[in-house]
Amino acid sequence: MNIQRSERILETIPVGSLGLIPLPSCKELGQKVNEYLVQWRRESALEHKNSIAFQGYEQDSYLIGASIPRFGSGEAKGIVQESVRGRDLYLMVDVCNYSLTYSLCGKTNCMSPDDHYQDLKRIISACAGKARRITVIMPFLYESRQHKRSSRESLDCALALKELANMGVDNILTFDAHDPRVQNAIPLHGFETVQPAYQFAKALLGNVPDLQVNNDHLMVVSPDEGGMSRAIYIANVLGVDMGMFYKRRDYTRIVQGRNPIVAHEFLGSNVEGKDVIVIDDMISSGESMIEVAGKLKDLHAGRIFLYSTFGLFTNGMERFDAAYQDGLFYRLLTTNLVYQSPELLSRPYYISCDMSKYIALLIDTLNHDASISNLLDPYDRIHRLLERYKNGQL
Repeated sequence: MNIQRSERILETIPVGSLGLIPLPSCKELGQKVNEYLVQWRRESALEHKNSIAFQGYEQDSYLIGASIPRFGSGEAKGIVQESVRGRDLYLMVDVCNYSLTYSLCGKTNCMSPDDHYQDLKRIISACAGKARRITVIMPFLYESRQHKRSSRESLDCALALKELANMGVDNILTFDAHDPRVQNAIPLHGFETVQPAYQFAKALLGNVPDLQVNNDHLMVVSPDEGGMSRAIYIANVLGVDMGMFYKRRDYTRIVQGRNPIVAHEFLGSNVEGKDVIVIDDMISSGESMIEVAGKLKDLHAGRIFLYSTFGLFTNGMERFDAAYQDGLFYRLLTTNLVYQSPELLSRPYYISCDMSKYIALLIDTLNHDASISNLLDPYDRIHRLLERYKNGQL
């Protein structure tokens, strides 16, 4: 039995019979989440389990069949294959899964974030307002990089959130949002941005047995000013120093939708001989991360661990392979919240942070209409993990 599933949570009446709809983009992660939920509820010793309020509480599977067939023209429709009336639904979607394709007038098209978002709306529409409550779990928040307006341009993330709220979505769960202030677009609806700090610490400590977690041997670095709060939190929890780089950009040009970076400048204490954790919300092309690792090596840093919640690797793995061969970094960690290519999983330097158990815990708690505040703050859990690590119990 999981230590976090306290009796307090289990004794509250569920909002409705639990239903899990992972879209094709999130199928593998959804199946893992379902396995945890089935196991926990089968093992729980609830005296009220057979009462009418807990109807459908223990099932062989909480997955609800859904499909999105496409016409020859590339248009599609959403189909939910069983009744969802009165169900507490959790829809999971990975808008970054580029591995899925569809036929468009005889040609093969890779699915873009726009296609995945449209499919999500199709499934919400297919539920036709019959569900008791709809929660969308969208690990990488759709259009979250377009979160503010700096000239006459669209506010895509805010528009998407308002659209989902208007379609009847009650709660939106995302991970490590690029800017959590986008929730201001839907102030009367549930919006949680979850930090996977505990799962990162668990994967790092579980795979690196000789890491010395103290101020003299370890440091956390943010590759830019935008990720400062993330780095400060991890550094404070681990009890180590932090530093940051700031990006000098060329604001006279735009290359691939952004102002190109001229140089990275480091602000912080001496990194010589220390292991360094470089932490960011996403790795897109990886250019910034690798350049930061190179700068740290120039400052005579020890082993460098690159960590990002979302590993998109938009330009492939070749650049990381070359950087690893050159000794610029020691290990690369990302979560399984977005699609992981077979190439990525086969790399000897890659460590995957599994998020399925945490998502199952959040779903289980929300289904019981209980507070998830203690799950969102992993400070105590990380400290217990550190104690076990220092005692050689991991």
